[in-house]
Amino acid sequence: MDTKPYQDFAKNKLGFEFNDINLLVTALTHRSYVNEHKKSATDHNERLEFLGDAVLELVSSDFLFRNYDKPEGIMTSWRAALVRTESIGAAGEELGYAPLVRLSHGEKHGSDRAHAVILADCFEAVIGAIYLDQGYETAKHFIEKHILVKIDDILEEGSWRDAKSYFQELAQKHDGYTPVYRTIKEEGPDHDKTFTVGVYVGNAVKGIGVGHSKQEAQTAAAKEGIKSYRSSTPSAA
Repeated sequence: MDTKPYQDFAKNKLGFEFNDINLLVTALTHRSYVNEHKKSATDHNERLEFLGDAVLELVSSDFLFRNYDKPEGIMTSWRAALVRTESIGAAGEELGYAPLVRLSHGEKHGSDRAHAVILADCFEAVIGAIYLDQGYETAKHFIEKHILVKIDDILEEGSWRDAKSYFQELAQKHDGYTPVYRTIKEEGPDHDKTFTVGVYVGNAVKGIGVGHSKQEAQTAAAKEGIKSYRSSTPSAA
């Protein structure tokens, strides 16, 4: 296969050249592609993802331990916010490797949600590939540049907290009510439903969220509710 696009990506986006470019190719190869191209492709990214996940957790843990004197429980929540699927998927989007990800024909036409998970998995696999090819320090620098820089935003926004619990605290503190979640509508087939949920404090709707499960939609609604309190009551943060 033509590895030049991967070599160009490494040089222009990652800032170095791979000694073994096939590691990067594998990091961006989904299992579905191998299943569909058994004669030409043999390796997918799941083993590299496993390794990259461990490196990501170590680097994140080391960073938080060295820079913040906080209890274990709080640092665990901060780390979870740093390395959650949404965070690393967004980092993957910013890097722009999506066109290089090798997928089966069916996966290419999958849902946006499925693609976001695949991009996040690829990000961890890329970390694994960098670690094997360039060593720990280069992998650490990559994580610092694309993940750890988000810590200030996470702390400022309070996104490390459980959204529903935090929103309930704010609602009870500022309005004296416990929030109530109500499903506004359900759309789509059973295997790919979309739920729209509103969260109400008293008679006022404080946020509306959309998700592929009621729980996901409730969490999204709670996040919108938190924003409403932050905008109207800056001290709510």
